[in-house]
Amino acid sequence: MEVSYKWLQEFIELPESPEEVGKLLTSTGLEVEGIEKIEAIPGGLEGVVIGEVLTCTKHPDADKLSLTTVDVGTVQPLPIVCGAPNVAAGQKVVVALVGATLHPSSGESFQIKKAKIRGAASEGMICAEDEIGLGTSHAGIMVLTTDLPNGTPAARYFNLEADYQIAIGLTPNRIDAASHLGTARDLKAVLNRPMRLPSVEAFAIGNTNLTAPAARLDVQVDDEIACPRYTGLTITGLTVHESPDWLKQRLLSIGLNPINNLVDITNFVCHDLGQPLHAFDAAKIAGGKVIVKTLLEGTPFITLDGVERKLSATDLMICDAEKPMCIAGVFGGQYSGVSAETTSIFLESAYFAPASVRKTAQHHGLKTDASFRFERGTDPNMPVFALKRAALLIQEVAGGTISSDITDIYPSPIEPFRVPVRYRNIDRLIGIQISRAEIHRILEALDIQAEETNDAGFMAIVPPYRVDVTREADVIEEILRIYGLDNVPLSLSLAADSLSEFPKTDPDQWQSRVGQLMAANGFYEILTLSLTRPAYNDAIRSSLPGDDVTLLNPLSDELSVMRQTLLFSSLETLVYNLNRRQKDLKTFEFGKVYHKVKLEDGSTKYVERMRLSLAISGNQHPESWLQKNQTVAYHDLATAVQRVLNLFRIKSFETQAADPIVFQYGLTYIVNKKPIVSLGLVQPKLTKLVDLKQPVFYADFDWQALLKLASSKARYEEVVRFPEVRRDLSLVIDKGVNFEQISRLARQTERKLLRSINVFDVYEGENLGADKKAYSVSFMLQDATQTLTDSAIDKTMQRLMSAFEQELGAVIRK
Repeated sequence: MEVSYKWLQEFIELPESPEEVGKLLTSTGLEVEGIEKIEAIPGGLEGVVIGEVLTCTKHPDADKLSLTTVDVGTVQPLPIVCGAPNVAAGQKVVVALVGATLHPSSGESFQIKKAKIRGAASEGMICAEDEIGLGTSHAGIMVLTTDLPNGTPAARYFNLEADYQIAIGLTPNRIDAASHLGTARDLKAVLNRPMRLPSVEAFAIGNTNLTAPAARLDVQVDDEIACPRYTGLTITGLTVHESPDWLKQRLLSIGLNPINNLVDITNFVCHDLGQPLHAFDAAKIAGGKVIVKTLLEGTPFITLDGVERKLSATDLMICDAEKPMCIAGVFGGQYSGVSAETTSIFLESAYFAPASVRKTAQHHGLKTDASFRFERGTDPNMPVFALKRAALLIQEVAGGTISSDITDIYPSPIEPFRVPVRYRNIDRLIGIQISRAEIHRILEALDIQAEETNDAGFMAIVPPYRVDVTREADVIEEILRIYGLDNVPLSLSLAADSLSEFPKTDPDQWQSRVGQLMAANGFYEILTLSLTRPAYNDAIRSSLPGDDVTLLNPLSDELSVMRQTLLFSSLETLVYNLNRRQKDLKTFEFGKVYHKVKLEDGSTKYVERMRLSLAISGNQHPESWLQKNQTVAYHDLATAVQRVLNLFRIKSFETQAADPIVFQYGLTYIVNKKPIVSLGLVQPKLTKLVDLKQPVFYADFDWQALLKLASSKARYEEVVRFPEVRRDLSLVIDKGVNFEQISRLARQTERKLLRSINVFDVYEGENLGADKKAYSVSFMLQDATQTLTDSAIDKTMQRLMSAFEQELGAVIRK
């Protein structure tokens, strides 16, 4: 949300700079994300001042030039050579000082410098309107009528002083601050400074006896639950045209484009007071009726953007006697809005139930300034005030007459929240004791009244626009955020019993450690949406653990289900980078996956699990003259996976073939009969699904299973003092036997002396047979208590060879 610094000053005195205001707002919970200077014209007339021509004589060497001295508020007047025919002594003029950069209406910008013109010194420039970007006339210099002192910045005279756009990261609970009034309320409280509301005392009904069809409209509310309050009035005799400069500048200062004077006023009041308004062309309201109701399911309705939408039976609509005119609180209709021919309007100001607007906005995928406010909860006491404010402004910019009484249908007024508060709970939650007087000052500044006050506490009467303050803790939070978190001192001592019990395995700490490990090995972390395309889950349906979690009101068909795997979000990230010529990629992601399962009793259980994914594609190293390009391979990913397992001190595991639905080839590592990671080459049909044109190696960790295996305790073993012994064997085995089977059998056969086993060569040839292969395997043997003897080594190797021959059908080659 954006607010204007100068606009805020209409509500409250702000001698503080925009940066200081930003710090104050952030301290109250309205986090300022940025402050941008807004200039009405390029340069903002910096270095341009008001001056007075003291003397003016003809240049002795140039008929069309004049020699002047100009008082610009400095000790000595400035000598300036001027070529304008209308320059004369006694004039108030616009002077660009030396060093000022001017941005003319046409042509390039230029800087004013000291100069000699036909031998005469000139230390500035008396300006025409086109020379400073205020118009197109170059007939002569600008002659001003003003009592402002010489040296006054010209921007002040022309009301062109720079504004500042303050960007606030508004949290969903603080919809009360989604306006300049709401923002000023927080400043009023934190600065303990009075705030002023715009006056509506001039509001008056001009004539209620007009014969024009727009003068009187019957208003009827059929759905009082979805529309608790509806107000409106008519204004006739209007002229639609371009908005005045002040109104356009206000809207531009917060990033809105002006449209016309009527629409601009409704937008202005929305951002001024936080109350959305809507103007209907009264001549287009059939039957002289405005009816607030729902319509049949599937009723077609064309909105302002020209799109035909099918209405839901729960969509609240503003209708006339014949047709729908507007989706209440969301979007106007194409055929009832203000146009250049509009001369009379029905101006609506209402309070719509947040749940109703939220459901409708999500159903149609519409997000507007109005729906943003209504679906979070506007002030039910604001519609009439905002209606009067808008009517007066419309009369100011478009003329016209207020031609009806205010219609105000409010059968069940919304009451303030009553929240009991105890002083001891305020002290306990804040951590210090704030004086009772300061507590009540803060609450009063926030429009929260205290009733039934006694020594123990009070009853807080919270205005209904504070939809987020309904509990005692909420009231205490209001006190603390205005009092200031920085004003709560830290304790000088920290008792052991004040610390929470920390988990033995801290998931955040482990996630940080793994993230640092991956980053150190050239991987980049990615963060992706949990929403995904149904087609992705469908592509690997048989390997998924459950059914899809489908959104009831998806923003689009492309984002309508929750992901059951991180695979496709990783692939989409790779595609995005590849399309931008980044071909050598390593990524990792921590993210949740979601599914649902049917239980035996027929109920549905929703499951949410944390996963860690790794993905690599492209070349192993950046292009270099030092080495040839080599594409990544399975073992590059397996090395990264092993480093993660080493971090968790997982040394032993079993393997099996990875899921062929996902992987063209690969392995799944199993610990304690549970899979902890699957890795391999992604099936080409899956990469093709996301339009990825190069191979991808991918690993998927069960993060929660990893954490269960994590140990924060380091294990230490004494360094063995006796040497290792290596023995090699060449085993001829069936092609279906893998190294994992050999390794597992060897460790089962020799548990005491065998330290490690490794394949250092693989051979396949015709002399072995079509279904045979040969593994050259090394065995490292070591005894921690003594030096191994030849006899012990031979016995060990004999047991291993016998096991390989009997269990695997191996032939030992000599």
